[in-house]
Amino acid sequence: MDLLERLITLFAENGYVAVFIALLLCGAGIPLPEDITLVAGGVIAGLGYANVHIMAAVTMVGVLVGDAAMFLLGHHFGEHMLQWKPIAWLMPPRRYVKMQDKFARYGNRLMFFARFLPGMRTAVYITAGATHRVSFWRFLMLDGLAALISVPFWVYLGYFGANRREWLGMWIRRGQSSLWLLGGLALVAMLIWWWRRRQRKLQAR
Repeated sequence: MDLLERLITLFAENGYVAVFIALLLCGAGIPLPEDITLVAGGVIAGLGYANVHIMAAVTMVGVLVGDAAMFLLGHHFGEHMLQWKPIAWLMPPRRYVKMQDKFARYGNRLMFFARFLPGMRTAVYITAGATHRVSFWRFLMLDGLAALISVPFWVYLGYFGANRREWLGMWIRRGQSSLWLLGGLALVAMLIWWWRRRQRKLQAR
């Protein structure tokens, strides 16, 4: 919780811009937990330093811009990125090969669930871009759907727990498992929608 308190102080003094920049750094693989950053943004809204709905919008944009930047870097520079020192530290060649294998096996599902896998997001997004197997707009759609679950969850959790820190700490610890449940339900809903759409197309032929 020490990190959370430091972020709350920083964001309360600097507002939306600080939250946005912090989320860009999270997307770039800096070891700053995205969930704690989002919660801190929600807390300062709960304390009256920001509007929670604007905060939710700002954080959504920050998350998506950071993720998209990693995807586009992977798309344009591919394996050459592994020679860049920051990227080489984040994703050594052995890890890149392993990530390629996972992407080949799970594809779109991996891009969706990467949002709920701290420590893997940046590597997944870079690999997704480098493989050239998925368009930017498909990536943005899948990442955006996942972000619509995770980003409001953390921001509003921080907002409602701004003056109840023990309660907030408990739900931060429980939050990841709760997000897995929400993500799983969302994936099931997507699969049902896709199956019904396919059935309608087959019947129309």
